Amino acid sequence: MKTIGSKTVWLLCLFALPVCAQKARFKPVFTNMTEFGMSFGQVRYNVTNFTENVSKRQTITAQTFNGVQLRPKLAVGGTVGVDWYTSALLMPVCAGVRYDLAQPGKKNLRVFTSLDTGYGFAWLNEDPTGYETRGGWVISPGIGFRIGRPQNANFILSLSYKRQEAEADKPLGWNEIYKFESRVYNRVALRIGLSF
Repeated sequence: MKTIGSKTVWLLCLFALPVCAQKARFKPVFTNMTEFGMSFGQVRYNVTNFTENVSKRQTITAQTFNGVQLRPKLAVGGTVGVDWYTSALLMPVCAGVRYDLAQPGKKNLRVFTSLDTGYGFAWLNEDPTGYETRGGWVISPGIGFRIGRPQNANFILSLSYKRQEAEADKPLGWNEIYKFESRVYNRVALRIGLSF
């Protein structure tokens, strides 16, 4: 009876060893996702002191995520981008997470989610005389598709929401002490790109 029991234990260990070795085999690797696209939204602004206008805006956006693939489904890193708004050029620098919703395998189409949060800087913005634009906090959740084999470069199609804050000082008019504008850019971004 002892011999059968010990043989069973050895047999189970023998079958479990490849499973344990397979889980321990994954090593963190560098990952990159670079995307370009358009962002869409509406803007409400004052025409005079008594009237407001609402208009649709489409602007260009680009970003690159560089990080470490910690697990087969999880990557963490940093995102640097450029957003061309009508009245500002902002550069968001964010911490980012990418998470695959399906188990990585041999499928050529995979769904992933993303979350970036950080601060948008106005380093590249050129203000007219008397204006001063400053960046602000940014958050951007999203979802997307990777098309291609997991071990190779992949084509990316993503859809995300971005909330970007900014502030601007404006030139003073007659009998004004200060003129300050607080902006919140709410945009939906559609991007394409490459991942490796």
